[in-house]
Amino acid sequence: MTLIQLLSVAEHLNFRHAANALGVTQSSVSTRIKALEETLGIVLFERRHRGVRLTEAGRRFVAEVSGWIEQIDHAVRTAGAISDGTVGRLAIGLHGSIATGFLADLRRRYSADHPAIEQSIIEGPSSHTLAMIRDGKLDVAFIINVADVPDCHSRHLWSEALVIALPAAHPLVRLESLAWTDFVAENFLVRQGGAGPQVLEHIVRRVAEHGRSLRLHRRDVGRDTLMHMVAAGEGITLTHEAGSYVPFPGVVFRPIDDENEQARFSAVWSPHNRSPALRNLLDLATRMSRMDGLTIQAQTMPSLLPVETPGHHETGGVPL
Repeated sequence: MTLIQLLSVAEHLNFRHAANALGVTQSSVSTRIKALEETLGIVLFERRHRGVRLTEAGRRFVAEVSGWIEQIDHAVRTAGAISDGTVGRLAIGLHGSIATGFLADLRRRYSADHPAIEQSIIEGPSSHTLAMIRDGKLDVAFIINVADVPDCHSRHLWSEALVIALPAAHPLVRLESLAWTDFVAENFLVRQGGAGPQVLEHIVRRVAEHGRSLRLHRRDVGRDTLMHMVAAGEGITLTHEAGSYVPFPGVVFRPIDDENEQARFSAVWSPHNRSPALRNLLDLATRMSRMDGLTIQAQTMPSLLPVETPGHHETGGVPL
């Protein structure tokens, strides 16, 4: 408080005017300034009949104090912005395409709402991203078909259909949709990293259900390189729907008629992470997930749409 009074007196060069501006008594301001001068052992103001004037030492001291006050004010405002989740950084782990689909929409909307939050993207297999979550090196990871992680929180957000990726020259491309029996004997290509382990597990189950021997090659490559290999005719691969939205030269994506499972994507984070920026991201993701669920329900349940009957008019939306 004393430093604030000091700056007010330095601005008004009058104890009474400074006191009026601060809403305190003139004697209070005068007493505090006098006590500060005695503590410092220097005279800050020359007292005059109609006001005061800063001494040379007083001018230097006020200049330094003003700088301190500005730094403290900046620090307070910065800390407040970080605590509100409007400024800061989010480290996000994933192992799939971020170009399209739910995650791409989520990142775009979050950036629009929180432009001062830097999104740092780290790609890797589930085991790696989960380890980084536990070590505090990642704020959140978006993982496919994750089981319950005992020491982490998780929340299912969205699901995507599984599709098959074929070389453009493959005979099966002439069919608009396929069944597992059409390609179960093909040579499958699977990544070692990313969602590769989950994809491999699913392919193994489907091939075993059809009584066939698995023909598989695991490759330690990224998604783009894997698709290049598919385009070159080295094999086929399984991917999720959002991955098929990005055209890839020489690769054709087809739905699978008898595939009744979907790729389930969940957010995983540490229970010890109290980041407001993370909380805002999860809140937005949850709202988007609920809206997607309502849209899908409205599209797949036309019988629930309001029906107008004589003497009765529905005013609400789709009953849930």
